[in-house]
Amino acid sequence: MKITVLAPAKLNLFLDIIGRRSDGYHLVNMVMQSVSLYDEVTLSLHDSGIRLNCSDETIPCDAGNTAHRAAAGFLKAVGQETQGVSIKLKKRIPSQAGMAGGSSDAAAVLFGLNELFDAPLTRTELLEIAEEIGADVPFCLYGGTMTAGGIGTILNPLPDLPECCFVIVKPTFSVSTKDAYERSDVLGYDRVTSPEHIVSGICNGSLEEVGKWMYNKFEAVADVPEIDVIKRKMLQQGALGACMTGSGSAVFGLFDDEDSADDCKAVLSKEYDDVFIVRPTAEGVCLK
Repeated sequence: MKITVLAPAKLNLFLDIIGRRSDGYHLVNMVMQSVSLYDEVTLSLHDSGIRLNCSDETIPCDAGNTAHRAAAGFLKAVGQETQGVSIKLKKRIPSQAGMAGGSSDAAAVLFGLNELFDAPLTRTELLEIAEEIGADVPFCLYGGTMTAGGIGTILNPLPDLPECCFVIVKPTFSVSTKDAYERSDVLGYDRVTSPEHIVSGICNGSLEEVGKWMYNKFEAVADVPEIDVIKRKMLQQGALGACMTGSGSAVFGLFDDEDSADDCKAVLSKEYDDVFIVRPTAEGVCLK
């Protein structure tokens, strides 16, 4: 038996870093949104060992891969560490983009294995494994529209966004998450931006307010002029707001008009290979 799980990308509508714990983990305020750009994760059981294959040859398929770690964590939790698992990743979410592709793949493995094993673990138990893998993995299990606090694992649901779409551009350059956090440490945490305005816009169903208050602190430390160039082009094409997601390097614009989004994609596709139009989704990982 095998199953295929859809693993959606995420966008950070808001991201501020508000401090750093003594153990090195950073404290954040975020508003996160899952979107309709999916990796496909196909799972099946076999005799022994975790076998991982990926359509993107640049992604390591060893024990350090988040999907591999998710499988190992699940099998340990259910006392089936000798059980073999085959994982096939069909990648569509760009890597090193700040879109949680690896985290969503891990969440898909946890969800999918729980289905294959007839749901021995509760959602709470799956979340405990997810937190050990990475801060974005719990959100990817749930999906939808949420605030995230603490190190990113304290989640609270928000109302779904009104009908809209996002244009996403992944430039050719990538941003190291580790380097981005180190630069934010140098910048300091005296100036903290509150997510209350964008949360209010979401709760009131105002896309204009959402676009106005989208924010990402990593833009201030990235110091990459191309990010601002992409944002400006999106705004010129009618975006209600534009922002980088995660630690980058993907940039997205929010549109309430599909024709404007199509025009924006056409303009940006002349310069960039990876340009997507996506919609917000109300759930995280799910069966295909």
